[in-house]
Amino acid sequence: MKRALLIIFIIFIVMQVIRPDQNNIASEKELEIKAPLEVMNILKQACYDCHSNQAVWPWYSQIAPASWIITSHVQNGRKSLNFSTWQNLSEEEKTKKLKKIYRTVYAAMPLKSYIWLHEEADLTKEQRSFIRKWTGVRK
Repeated sequence: MKRALLIIFIIFIVMQVIRPDQNNIASEKELEIKAPLEVMNILKQACYDCHSNQAVWPWYSQIAPASWIITSHVQNGRKSLNFSTWQNLSEEEKTKKLKKIYRTVYAAMPLKSYIWLHEEADLTKEQRSFIRKWTGVRK
C-alpha cells in the first residue's frame, strides 16, 4: 500500500513538470467587442475567462491535471469565440457568432463546471434574456 501511494505521489510530482501555455495573448483594445456597458459587464463576468485574451488563471489552474483541463477549455473557448479580437471578424462572421451566442446562452454557457467554481458567472434568466436581445437575433 505504501509503495502504491509513493508511486502515485511521484507520478503527481512528475505531472507538474508538464506545464501548459497559460499566457494571455496581448491584443489591441480597439479589436475588443463593442457593446453597451451592461452587456460588457455580463460578458466579462461570465464569458471572458474562456472567450477572451484576458483569462484569469486561479491558483488551481497551475496544478496538473487541472491545469491541462482548464487550459484546454480556454484554448477551445478562444478558438470558438474571442471577444478580444472581435473587430477582426467580417460582418458575416460576427453575425454567425451572435447567432451562436443567442443559441448557447440559455442552455450551454457558461459551462456547469465553470459555474461550480465561479458562482458569479451563473447568469440569471434576465441576464440571459438581455444578452439574447442584445445579439439582435430573431428566431
